[in-house]
Amino acid sequence: MSAPVSAIPSSSPSKGTNRAVERRWADFHPSVWGDYFLIHASPTNSMEFKYLGKVEEQIEGLKGEVRKMVTDVVDNPAQMLLLIDQIQRLGIFYHFEREIDEQLEQIHNSYSRLVHGVFKGNDLHMIALTFRLLREQGYNVSSEVFNKFKDSEGNFKELLGTDVLGLLSLYEACHLRCHGDAILEEALPFAITHLESIDESKVSTSLAKQVKRALKQPFRMGLPRLEARYYIPLYQEEPSHDEVLLAWWKDIDVPRQFPFARDRIVELFFWIVGAYFEPEFVMARYILTKVVALTSILDNIYDVYGTLEELVILTEAIEKWDVDAMDGLPEYMQAWYKVLLDLYDTVGNEVVMKERSYRLSYAKEAMKKQVSVYFREARWFHTNYAPTLEEYMPLALLTTGHEMLAITSLLGMGDVVTKHAFEWLLGDCKILKASQIICRLMDDIASHQFEQKRGHIASAVELFMKEHGVSEQETEKELRKRVVDAWKDINEAFLCPTAVQVPILMRILNLSRVVHVLYSDGDNYTHSGTLLKDYVTSLFVIPLPRGTQEGTWQDYK
Repeated sequence: MSAPVSAIPSSSPSKGTNRAVERRWADFHPSVWGDYFLIHASPTNSMEFKYLGKVEEQIEGLKGEVRKMVTDVVDNPAQMLLLIDQIQRLGIFYHFEREIDEQLEQIHNSYSRLVHGVFKGNDLHMIALTFRLLREQGYNVSSEVFNKFKDSEGNFKELLGTDVLGLLSLYEACHLRCHGDAILEEALPFAITHLESIDESKVSTSLAKQVKRALKQPFRMGLPRLEARYYIPLYQEEPSHDEVLLAWWKDIDVPRQFPFARDRIVELFFWIVGAYFEPEFVMARYILTKVVALTSILDNIYDVYGTLEELVILTEAIEKWDVDAMDGLPEYMQAWYKVLLDLYDTVGNEVVMKERSYRLSYAKEAMKKQVSVYFREARWFHTNYAPTLEEYMPLALLTTGHEMLAITSLLGMGDVVTKHAFEWLLGDCKILKASQIICRLMDDIASHQFEQKRGHIASAVELFMKEHGVSEQETEKELRKRVVDAWKDINEAFLCPTAVQVPILMRILNLSRVVHVLYSDGDNYTHSGTLLKDYVTSLFVIPLPRGTQEGTWQDYK
């Protein structure tokens, strides 16, 4: 099918000419939010600030109560594990990292005694919960503990089919599996089969909703903030948007200056909140949201709108990284280039003040590399070059942007980030490659049909089908297997001792989680008016109800 094109008057590389240029047009739908988040800005009058002060006092009081709860169950491992699970699911674990670390260390020291004695041989829920929490913490506990739930013929005992809570915990534990965890490979389909066929009349409404949610979104692959929103609403929060960030986007005037691009600043903010939502990362969020927003436009310039001639000079200008290089660019590229230079200058001032200027160098080089791989892919398209799957994948992993995002995500973080972290990312970084694989393959599976209609190089789906002579359905099945293997690589990267500190690993895990949430059921970023709109609404629009004890937002949709 031929690519949609539009004859649009556009300034050529030589400023001042006005010839018509044939361009592709992706027909992205406009922002579904308009000015909603600017109109509903955060409160600024003194009475409302006084109210916010009281809320903060309340929160500090609640934190004290939770710490007392931890102290009260310190001698009861089962209660401690259940409490840690609740704290985690409520999305407040970052307030209690020290306490949780200490308690899980104690539980790990007693692991054998607990799973083979204290929790009894038939307590699937507690054993699976212990396994999951310890694996998440980086302890390489053996999955062989689940052998005790098999019968003499080596099959999981059918009696377990009625233990819904145990099956749910087993299902969640399976998503922490690494390469070689054969028993968890067996356990996962067993758990799914029985959870999908539970008799909801025989379990609590709350548990039935948790099962429904887990089958749709495993906890390991979910975004902590979004999963907390689906869990138990605890207290009404202030909206989490930031009007300054949104005003910046409005000043860029995307609909007018870049009508060919996806206008998705709210969705991109959701993306970056997925990478890090903790209060101490506020500066990192601002930086990464702005960078990813500009990268989204850049992707559409290279992927959809720019001519090959224009892309050559834009690539050269970004490599020079100099305001003087702006003069040779078409007007729409000049607008983008100026915002890029201004943003990195502003970020540079921040990091220099904190004696972290080396970080900016890594970030600039990451952006230059991103541009170069976008250009290589665009040149393939414009010259009608058909790569093999073997040629496509190394480049396609880089065009995901995950290397650039991972490097840029470290800019606004604290002293946990060193030069070693940047060099580690640029080396043979297995977890980063796994994250890139997840992003590339899930994106290609979800979006390849739409992209082929507007004109794009063949994706992993088309290339695999052609080279192996198999159907689209068979291809997707094979590519999803590769995604599963990549998740095992991510899980293994968290096992102690880790290559870098865990907060750095968490950025890559969380970026992978965002991809899973946005692409597991279609391309919900490009077509943001459906599921992604619901997610943004749940986090930034609908306040948590007061005084309820179970999630009510559209019944765990």
